[in-house]
Amino acid sequence: MPDTAKQVSFTNAQTIAVLAGSSVMLTMSMGMRQSWGLFAVPVTQDLGITVADFMLAIAIQNIVWGITQPLIGAYADRFGNRMMTVLGTFLYAAGIGVTMIATGPLMLILGLGVMIGIAMSCTALMLAMAASARAVTPARRSVVLGTISATGSIGAFVAAPLADVLIANEGWIAAMVAFLGLCAVMLPAAFFVGSGDKTAAAMAKNSTDRDANMSLREVLVEAVHHKGYVITAVAFFVCGLQLIFIAMHLPNYLALCGQSPELGAIALGVIGGFNAIGCYLLGWLGGKYPKHVLLGIVYLLRSAFIVIYFLVPATPTTTLVFAAVMGILWLGVAPLVTGLIGQIFGLRYVATLSGVAFFFHQVGSFIGVWGAGLIVDSLGSYDRAWQIAVIIGLGAGIAQIYANDKPMVRTPAPVPA
Repeated sequence: MPDTAKQVSFTNAQTIAVLAGSSVMLTMSMGMRQSWGLFAVPVTQDLGITVADFMLAIAIQNIVWGITQPLIGAYADRFGNRMMTVLGTFLYAAGIGVTMIATGPLMLILGLGVMIGIAMSCTALMLAMAASARAVTPARRSVVLGTISATGSIGAFVAAPLADVLIANEGWIAAMVAFLGLCAVMLPAAFFVGSGDKTAAAMAKNSTDRDANMSLREVLVEAVHHKGYVITAVAFFVCGLQLIFIAMHLPNYLALCGQSPELGAIALGVIGGFNAIGCYLLGWLGGKYPKHVLLGIVYLLRSAFIVIYFLVPATPTTTLVFAAVMGILWLGVAPLVTGLIGQIFGLRYVATLSGVAFFFHQVGSFIGVWGAGLIVDSLGSYDRAWQIAVIIGLGAGIAQIYANDKPMVRTPAPVPA
């Protein structure tokens, strides 16, 4: 009988649906996620809580996201993406609703922290990257992942100014209502992400790829013993710490420096706009140069520019230049990490293995958002926080450059009869 592995593939319509759905879903999900820092001042003033209380909710959101991402990824690898992405969209809206009626830290933690944290596992980078990776050929994969990742930054370019205008004129509740509207836009996109679920399952069943005859347990054991994967996951911890520190604390840092609240919103928008450029650029470079080296360079450059920015006075000019540079170095790591994991282990369990690495990213996010909040509440400045972020960033960058990126050597799966 002929090799059916070569007869099963995504149609053009399925590919377009998956890529378009992933793009819009990421635009909405990540746009809202990167705008939460704008709510810190009005929510803390309205509820009578501290900055550390608010940042604890954001920190819990990130750690819940990280803990549940491998589980959601494993489910999607086995059963498909659609159920997870659609349910995640409804949970996102429900989490916003609970946040709107919060009267203190506990309800804020439940809505903004736990519920939206789980929703992010279903609607954000890892599932969108995994679905998109399966929908295209290896030759196009790196550029496509970079392009999809770029759309997540466009959301911040839209959501941050929208939230800022509504908070200033109508209050933070009105901004939350607008975010419910973004969830409504996200719902059909989440449905389209699963357009290729049946085809992907058939391709996996008939595959002769090196990971086709391995169980999830075997792949996880293999990953734990692969030094390059371990280094990539640990370096991703540092990535999460640095990014969340900037995204959540930059508006408050600018307020401490006497700058206007609008500058923080504009800076987040600039990060989003330039991130679109950076994601596409790093995706393109990832198809031409070693992904682990590019990741290391990104971590080193981030650390260098954090030093420069926090050593000079915070002005609109320095802030917007910093935002532009950080935007280029922002989410472009996501397609590189996903592509590197697929390169090493194959695509069958890419959502699970990317989810495990992302858990470390979110542990870093938890420490970055809450730890920096504790530092500023205790010391009255962010000096110690950015110094820690720089030191570990330099270490992560150097280790990542020298990490092993060689594919696992396995016995090929038998050709289906």
